[in-house]
Amino acid sequence: MNYRWNYTPPTPEEQAAAAKLSLDIGVSPVICLLLLRRGVTTAADAKSFFRPQLHALHDPFLMQDMDKAVERLNEAMGRKERILIYGDYDVDGCTAVALVYRYLQQYYSNMDYYIPDRNDEGYGVSRQGIEYAKETGVSLIIILDCGIKAVEEIAYAKSLGIDFIICDHHVPDKELPPAVAILNAKREGNTYPYNELSGCGVGFKFMQAFSISNGIPFNTLIPLLDLVAVSIASDIVPIMGENRVLAYHGLRQLSNNPCVGLQAIKDICGMTSREITMSDIIFKIGPRINASGRIQNGKESVRLLVERDIVKAREQAARINEYNEERKELDKRMTEEANILVDLMPEMAGKSSMVIYEEDWHKGVIGIVASRLTELYYRPAVVLCRTGDIATGSARSVSNFDVYKAIQHCSSLLENFGGHPYAAGLSLKVENVEKFSEMFEEYVSTHIADHQTQANLDIDAELRFQEINHKFFNDLKKMRPFGPDNQKPTFMTREVYDYGTSKVVGKDQEHIKLELVDTNSNHVMNGIAFGQSSQARYIKTKRSFDIAYTLEDNTHKKGDIQLQIVDIKAEKV
Repeated sequence: MNYRWNYTPPTPEEQAAAAKLSLDIGVSPVICLLLLRRGVTTAADAKSFFRPQLHALHDPFLMQDMDKAVERLNEAMGRKERILIYGDYDVDGCTAVALVYRYLQQYYSNMDYYIPDRNDEGYGVSRQGIEYAKETGVSLIIILDCGIKAVEEIAYAKSLGIDFIICDHHVPDKELPPAVAILNAKREGNTYPYNELSGCGVGFKFMQAFSISNGIPFNTLIPLLDLVAVSIASDIVPIMGENRVLAYHGLRQLSNNPCVGLQAIKDICGMTSREITMSDIIFKIGPRINASGRIQNGKESVRLLVERDIVKAREQAARINEYNEERKELDKRMTEEANILVDLMPEMAGKSSMVIYEEDWHKGVIGIVASRLTELYYRPAVVLCRTGDIATGSARSVSNFDVYKAIQHCSSLLENFGGHPYAAGLSLKVENVEKFSEMFEEYVSTHIADHQTQANLDIDAELRFQEINHKFFNDLKKMRPFGPDNQKPTFMTREVYDYGTSKVVGKDQEHIKLELVDTNSNHVMNGIAFGQSSQARYIKTKRSFDIAYTLEDNTHKKGDIQLQIVDIKAEKV
């Protein structure tokens, strides 16, 4: 990847503030600079940031309609009404459904859960789901991670005597569904202090309010935090504010005492007894939960997440793992086919966006393929497939470009759409695909900036190797969990040299295992540069080069620090 490095050296004022904070809290000035740039400016702020406390969570009743939602739930339980917990088929939706179902199951039994089929029903509230609710005697549906745009569907349910409580975090339209209560901090007139909760996070706040209204101790909610952490990592929501508190304690729960279903997934991933990070969720746990909804039905993931028997959970986790293997094969094949299609369309080279349509692609994997295309070509991408006379698509975006607004611009051509600035879903009639492609390109080309059309690498700080020691690394770990708005810091060291022992490694000789020294010291640092073997010949010339990297634990030498090298810039000849 040909990255453009973005580095803003600290100003004299920042250096002075970082030095003062360093004296106050006993942490390296470099880490204090990172804290300052995240809005952590005092010793008290640093203490709260390093050790988030559950008592810092906001009062759930500050959220608009929370009192109505709790009142309707209590009424339903008092009347012994049948309740349906309904959610989206992705990780956020499945964890949200599992969380609410598991918590209420302790106090109430007349319940069921429902996940729509991605292929037969599509995203959100479906008529089929409402008919299922009617047939099974449901009079209250709690819908999680979707529903905010389901105006017609919820009106239909209301005509059948079925009430809805919506727990969503997607951007609402001006017209809201006729639900009994709408819990969404992004709605107009928001009264809640934080509007970046995941869908599962909104469900957690609902259960927190329910527990308060019924005098149930807060500690009964703590076992649910593993599910919230999985949703936060998988849905790529900011890891600051209330999400940081939830993710921090959720990771502890996930590492030390997860629910049976998540323990089974940990076992199958080979992570039985180690500390779990956000990266573990993103690359291992989340994809397996997602695979069920992509290949079969998300209900299987919910069944695993509410399971109490470890033997049954391991059987279910093994089946979901098979789905994930199938998903990876589909992902690989469809990405290869997408690249061939791009090569066959020379006009794509001059465009700011890409819209790829292939009738027979698997609906459950198009989002992943869109992500691959965005990473490879560095432009907003929409990937579409066909079901009947409807084209269904997933969109992914590049850094700081709002693809949701781009899709909203094309709403006159769409049957349905929704999502976030970086990821969205849409459906439209097949005959409108070409017009959509033109309108989408028109919007992107006039709104995207030049710097957004190439891969950018934000450098947080410049380091010398002698500054990298175990205290520095341990203090850096206190900034975890990392994610949006608190990304894992990327460092830069200039003019480093091969110590003489660097070599190409990997099954296909695609990586470089490095031992490096810099010009300021004789300190030798170990590093790994994945997929960058093309740089090996230059490195062996003994000329200097600059590196951008993150700091990681060396998995092969316990206790050692390793540079995970993101990019190498050779000396210009």
